[in-house]
Amino acid sequence: MSEGPANIAAKLTDVAKLRPDVPAIYFPEGRSPDGKRIYSHYTYAELDRESDRIAAGLEAVGIGRGIRTVLMVRPSLEFFALTFGIFKAGAVPVMVDPGLGRKNVKNCLVESEPEAFIGIPVAHAARLALGWGRPTLRRMVTVGRRWFWGGHTLEDVRRLGEAAGPYSMPATQPEDTAAILFTSGSTGPPKGVVYQHRHFLAQVDSIRQHYGIEQGEVDLPTFPLFALFDPALGMTTVIPDMDPTQPAHVDPKLIFEAIEDFGVTNMFGSPALLRTVGRYGAAHGTRLPTLRRIISSGAPVRADVMEPFLTMLEPDAAIHPSYGASECLPVTSISSHEVLNETRHMTDQGAGICVGRPVEGMDVHIIRITDTPIERWSQAEELPTGEIGEICVRGPVVTESYYRREESTALAKIEDEEGGLFHRMGDVGNLDAQGRLWFCGRKGHRVETAAGVLFSVPCENVFNPHAAVARTALVGVRVGGQTVPLLCVELEAEHRGTDPEVLMSELRALGAGVAHTRGIDRFMIHSGFPVDIRHNAKIGREALGRWAQGRL
Repeated sequence: MSEGPANIAAKLTDVAKLRPDVPAIYFPEGRSPDGKRIYSHYTYAELDRESDRIAAGLEAVGIGRGIRTVLMVRPSLEFFALTFGIFKAGAVPVMVDPGLGRKNVKNCLVESEPEAFIGIPVAHAARLALGWGRPTLRRMVTVGRRWFWGGHTLEDVRRLGEAAGPYSMPATQPEDTAAILFTSGSTGPPKGVVYQHRHFLAQVDSIRQHYGIEQGEVDLPTFPLFALFDPALGMTTVIPDMDPTQPAHVDPKLIFEAIEDFGVTNMFGSPALLRTVGRYGAAHGTRLPTLRRIISSGAPVRADVMEPFLTMLEPDAAIHPSYGASECLPVTSISSHEVLNETRHMTDQGAGICVGRPVEGMDVHIIRITDTPIERWSQAEELPTGEIGEICVRGPVVTESYYRREESTALAKIEDEEGGLFHRMGDVGNLDAQGRLWFCGRKGHRVETAAGVLFSVPCENVFNPHAAVARTALVGVRVGGQTVPLLCVELEAEHRGTDPEVLMSELRALGAGVAHTRGIDRFMIHSGFPVDIRHNAKIGREALGRWAQGRL
């Protein structure tokens, strides 16, 4: 067990002492009359001072150490100052995507039992109208104009913090709860992942070490929560002009503008965003010479998504798909060079998608698939190299539990013999002879037929290379009392007039060339797959399965 105080916000203070006048965050505020983008910004010293002031003010209004605090504020300078202020005060931010839907948001706030709510006026209005957190909320802070709901404004908090004088963080410990971050709910109800301070610190160290990130780099994080690592890594953050809940529909020109304005060196982007931006950039001959690396997560990045994006980069730059989950990130990573030169060919032949080798400090194991809890690691059956099973991981970024979800925790965690913990990823895959992990889909998406078990990703990627296909999704449907495989097909926009009979014939021919896809002979064209709100990349196969069954 770790010893001594620990808080991710202390990293910000450390960087502020070393580089006080360096910009920490730029935020787009509009345009000048000549069309040039205008940005507001905080230096590291300013962000440190502002978050100190907010932390002191939050403590003054009763939002201090251990207080679970919902934060519903749009990406802005205030969002970052508030987040670090909450961490500094030792309070526990509760992060819920509003895009999860009214019912899910309400359930998340019931489960997390928040005591405080910090939000913009529309969030407070929704809280009151929909009953979010009503049984437990006691303290309110409004970012902007406060209406009739009482509590304090952010300006009140700032004034109280200013009056309190120099601020000193409470001595939070590595094992103290740091945050509750809800999963995207793409494969079941959203669950609150309990992060301890040590998990955030381990993530920062892992990302810095594995990707070779240096102080002074400039980052463009297209998912707001990933931006919170930047001050701890000593990177300048440039907030993009985009709707973070719609990365697939981003305007590529705005991404290019930010990269060029600031000489961005690092970028985080979901596969859906990389697809949109890469295709546009390749078609228009765009060049991004400052961009060294792109880190992606949320879903595997296909080779045909990497190729157009890489046309904009220098030869030594790369895309780095990382594998992980809200419960533990990062677990593995791979370079686009290795994918394009080697593993893509195996993917097209049904091997799954290679997501790379474990990052430093992480152990990856494959066990026989089961849908029941496993209490001790000695009770799990490890599988040999090459055999597909359930992916389990162990290491410093692995969280220990879900908040108030004992049954889910029991299903997801396995105690090892040394007192450590494995996390069951809920995914299936296998390890090859080089120690690389091959992702084969979600465990719950496997299709069990009379002829055997089919895994989603190894099957779908046999068909995805077809020129007319944007993506596919394997589902199981009931026909004549038996479960049979069916492939849902989403077409590229320019191929939506393709003759369905010709397409089905060509897809059957592709499937016949690989042993485990020869039995797939049912296909349905879908106008647009449902995807997760967070990354627009995880396909809603459960919804597609219901749709396909209804069409039969």
